[in-house]
Amino acid sequence: MWKNRNVWIVLFGELIAGLGLWASIIGNLEFMQEKVPSDFIKSIILSSGLLAGVLMGPLAGRIIDQSRKKTVLIYSSIGRVVSVLFMFIALATGSIWWMVVFLILIQISASFYFPALQATLPLIVSERDLLQLNGWDMNVSTVARVAGTALAGLILVYSAIDTLYILSFAAYFALLLFTFMLKIPEEKPQRIGRFGEGTKKGSEFKEVFPMLQANLSVKMTLILSFIPVLFLGSFNLLVIKISEFQDSVMIKGMIYTVEGISFMIGSFAIKYIGEKWRIEQILFVCLIVIGSGEMLLYFASSSLLTLVTFGIFGFAVGCFFPTVMTIFQKQVPKEYHGRFFSFRNMLDRIIFQIVLLSTGALLDFIGLQLMVIVFGAISVLTTTYYWLQMRRGGVRIEAEQYRKV
Repeated sequence: MWKNRNVWIVLFGELIAGLGLWASIIGNLEFMQEKVPSDFIKSIILSSGLLAGVLMGPLAGRIIDQSRKKTVLIYSSIGRVVSVLFMFIALATGSIWWMVVFLILIQISASFYFPALQATLPLIVSERDLLQLNGWDMNVSTVARVAGTALAGLILVYSAIDTLYILSFAAYFALLLFTFMLKIPEEKPQRIGRFGEGTKKGSEFKEVFPMLQANLSVKMTLILSFIPVLFLGSFNLLVIKISEFQDSVMIKGMIYTVEGISFMIGSFAIKYIGEKWRIEQILFVCLIVIGSGEMLLYFASSSLLTLVTFGIFGFAVGCFFPTVMTIFQKQVPKEYHGRFFSFRNMLDRIIFQIVLLSTGALLDFIGLQLMVIVFGAISVLTTTYYWLQMRRGGVRIEAEQYRKV
């Protein structure tokens, strides 16, 4: 795998783009802090971009399946570069409306880029290397998150906010150059039909649903993949609340560091765990660990136990998501990759927003300790329910290449 130039291009591109992404996120928060006094209005502004990405999902899925993946990656990368220009206008005019334009454009570009990237990975490596590549891809994203936020913080201390967007612009432009260097071995795109019917007219987004009904292991994996979102969607608010609970500013940085390092260890380890354990075992053990970790935060007054909990969570998630992505890439027919990954990203964004709003409400009404018990119980009970359903129905989750029969 490491002799494959496409792998290096994708990973370096992800690292550079991730630095730009997190630099712009920190810049957005800083700009809104100066211009928008209301936290509720801030959430609406951020949601405007996410909503645009969700609405664009069906169109993005169809275009990705009907086009060459490299072409989609190039145009969406151009969209990212252009979007930053509107943020420069926002900074020059002090207008929050130009920032809204920036958020909408960059989220629309992301709604094309990330599903296309997920559909590209199975085309550039062999099946046996796919799990390892997914792990490395998520590791690089984690490194970019940690390094990007740290670098952005330093820039804000010693320079103006404009510098963050210059960094972001340069990173997205570099990603565009890397994308041109990709050589993706893909067939000429065809207009495709319904699940199992071969090449026919149309490539409707709604055709994802009969495909899911025909492939129960993918449907079950898709449902299970949203269970960790209860933890991930509430992550930042949990960290802030734990910091207040322990009356410690330092604990925030320690939590992010421990979780990030543990995530990377899990992403490295999954290649070897996958050789010993069945896919089903990995998924369900990780989900039980994640749910149990949520409930352990009932004892968030202890710094040591808090760090251990986030370390365990990071490792479990680091094992879980590369495994889930490998199942999708192998089990979902390639002609459905664009629409399926767009559909998954849409659901992910919607559920993430619901969890985020629910977390804020529950923290106000019942407090941290009861909330983590509720979220943990939901995770464990949902995992147990689907495990029993699969046992009764004889459904098995596999990570083998899908083949029509």
